[in-house]
Amino acid sequence: MQLENLALGDCLLSQGDISQSLYLLVEGKLKISMLSPEGKRLILAFKTPFDLVGDIEYIQQCPLINTVEVVTDSRVIRIPYEVLRKEMENHVPWLQFLLGTITQKFKMKSQAMNFNLFYPVDVRLASYLLSMTPKQPQLDSASLIDIADLIGTSYRHLNRVLQQFEKAGWITKKRGKITVLDRSSLLAEAGQNIYE
Repeated sequence: MQLENLALGDCLLSQGDISQSLYLLVEGKLKISMLSPEGKRLILAFKTPFDLVGDIEYIQQCPLINTVEVVTDSRVIRIPYEVLRKEMENHVPWLQFLLGTITQKFKMKSQAMNFNLFYPVDVRLASYLLSMTPKQPQLDSASLIDIADLIGTSYRHLNRVLQQFEKAGWITKKRGKITVLDRSSLLAEAGQNIYE
């Protein structure tokens, strides 16, 4: 096992690549997203300490099904699959733990898909802004097209909702940055911060 430090913005894993290791998040926050065949990216979840990444690929022995990016400076413990297969493959408590974490992921993925289908853009955007600014109130808005893809809407609709949030005094949008001014109003808008 090896402890690794990750910086904000790092890409830990890329969808379609082959992973050789399982990662245990011990500090920080990770964003899990997937890319559609049309090139649209969709947020599936945010991971917090003691969540696993790469477990499904470990069991299925398949390419990475999602992309994992660092939202805040983070630390992970990297455990090579080879070691897990050699030392833990027939260890019942380990296998039960894996089963529990994988079924939890499928439950969360179902909830995320429902969230993107059933909740309006203003709720999804409020949730996204809260999830992406847990420690600092500022977010790079250089790629609003990416944000629109991530929350499952159009660029134009995203801009309209950002303007509504700005008019309400919840955010400001200047020089390629979105600054959260009123977290409590965004929390009220998001209701339950489903991306968490």
